[in-house]
Amino acid sequence: MTPAHRCPLCRQTFFCGRGHVYSRKHQRQLKAALERLLPQVEAARKAIRAAQVERYVPEHERCCWCLCCGCDVRKHLSHGNLTVLHGGLLEHLASPEHKKATNKFWWENKAEVQMKEKFLISPQEYARFKKSMVKGLDSYEEKEDEVIKEMAAQIREVEQSRQEVVRSVLEPQAVPDPEEGSSAPGSWKGTNSHVTSSSQQSSYLELPQTPELDWMETGRPLTFIGHQDVPGVGNIHSGATPPWLVQDEEYVSENQQIGPSYEEFLKEKEKQKLKKLPPDRVGANFDHSSNTSAGWLPSFGRVWNNGRRWQSRHQFKTEAAARNKQSHKEKS
Repeated sequence: MTPAHRCPLCRQTFFCGRGHVYSRKHQRQLKAALERLLPQVEAARKAIRAAQVERYVPEHERCCWCLCCGCDVRKHLSHGNLTVLHGGLLEHLASPEHKKATNKFWWENKAEVQMKEKFLISPQEYARFKKSMVKGLDSYEEKEDEVIKEMAAQIREVEQSRQEVVRSVLEPQAVPDPEEGSSAPGSWKGTNSHVTSSSQQSSYLELPQTPELDWMETGRPLTFIGHQDVPGVGNIHSGATPPWLVQDEEYVSENQQIGPSYEEFLKEKEKQKLKKLPPDRVGANFDHSSNTSAGWLPSFGRVWNNGRRWQSRHQFKTEAAARNKQSHKEKS
């Protein structure tokens, strides 16, 4: 009997020996698998002439499945914070182990011989890739240096502008002496407007313009109308109690209690508990507020209520018969 043969491409077990590799199904699965791997190999071949170096990111840890070797291969080559794109795949394709596994795979699966060279990298091509990788690293370092210089220039500009702002604020402004020069309101206004216009030239302060005081040009004297204090009522400036601390008349009484007392709350809580119990329980109708002597004992009549035990027995039978009679009427 022919031994069983497990085909990893078709994922089935066959008992027809090695003749399965010539079947249409196997050749179709083989072609589809090689077409899935071929775009990644072609992208890696493009990197031989011009290697690309980028800053390391977690996405560079991706792996691709090598159909010939039957294992995962790192797609990119990372070292520290730098990554060479497609470096890991090119290193694997140029290894002698991959070449040996590829020859075995092509022999076992009877693939097209012309396609074998597409999945192999010669030592000359890999040496060319190493040279382009060195050039890529140099160009990457140059770009990083340019970026660092640009950032340093921006930092210097920001620091210079900050120092200018601080210097302009700390510089003492010239204030006109009232004894020197004219004391007319017009001349004072001209000097004030000159100082205001010079201070507005610095755009970084962005202060809103204050309206001009025209009341000084009219020459009309100001009239004092006196203090507007209400007699008998003080304010916070005169030492009176602030209005937000004055207690309203409705809440003047300190002994006034809001809501039920704690004892009433406990009684209501006990009532709510008793409502959940069955109404015909033992001692449900017992009067706890009745005055009894120290030698009081229950008479056991109608269970902790009043009367004798034989009376409660007859009364219970009567009530049970009435309940049974009522239930028969409801069923009928």
